[in-house]
Amino acid sequence: MLNEKVSELLNTQVNKEFYSAYLYLSFANFYKEQGLDGFANWYQIQAQEERDHAMLFIQYMQNNDVPVTFDAIDKPDAALNDKMDPLKAGYEHEQYVTGLIHAIYEAAYEVKDFRTMQFLDWFVKEQGEEETNASDLIKKMELFGGDAKSLYMLDQELGGRVYAAPSLTL
Repeated sequence: MLNEKVSELLNTQVNKEFYSAYLYLSFANFYKEQGLDGFANWYQIQAQEERDHAMLFIQYMQNNDVPVTFDAIDKPDAALNDKMDPLKAGYEHEQYVTGLIHAIYEAAYEVKDFRTMQFLDWFVKEQGEEETNASDLIKKMELFGGDAKSLYMLDQELGGRVYAAPSLTL
């Protein structure tokens, strides 16, 4: 059985990952309404990744005989008025999630829960990638978003993103 604090934080993370999926689906919907199908595709795939992350946390908890409790998923609260708004909100959200992962890691470290730390290593690396991707999208939009032809090409690029299942196996 895992430490109580670690178990609580893991369970909270399950719900945070599902919220992340919800948030990214709201971004996809926003971009779809703007006629930017590539951006919508990018965030739909991002939402799938977040659901997969939640499922990995669930699987880990189940493998360690920790009950999973599902809380209500909050309505996404990001104000989306401009094409840049989801990108900035996404970057801030990824930084927030990185902090959550680090807090779980720290709690596991304090009780010498090396198995949980090893499980979280993948998420630490993943969050680095997530923050980089989010930051890169902002930079690209700043560079190309003001020009219709460039925005079209960026939208096409993002439309080429395909889903890839997580590499973490439990």
